[in-house]
Amino acid sequence: MTEIAATTVHEAYAFACMRCGYGWEQSYEIEHHVDVHGHEFVVYTADGERVPSPLSTPTCANCGGHVVRIMRAGRVADAQKLLQRRPEPERTAEPAGSGEAVGADAGPERHHWRLLDLFHRR
Repeated sequence: MTEIAATTVHEAYAFACMRCGYGWEQSYEIEHHVDVHGHEFVVYTADGERVPSPLSTPTCANCGGHVVRIMRAGRVADAQKLLQRRPEPERTAEPAGSGEAVGADAGPERHHWRLLDLFHRR
């Protein structure tokens, strides 16, 4: 079947899994085509690979869940920036008997974000 390439559009979306709370962003190239019979169709590619439409049954890369919120691009990055600006709670020693202290020597610092951070509007 022969097709005629019409246009290519670049779109990006933010996603949040409603099952595990994982958030991510992805850019897509959306190629609009018309086949020889005049029927329009689209082809999505991400990172050079053909992928299914992100708008139909997106899958969480973390847990495999399919209940995923799709948002405008930048929502996940905005949530991560908010968390980086928040002051860290003062760290204290663990309760007696744990044998471990929380502080500068406790290992790599981790930043966690909550699903609600993605929906915060300014």
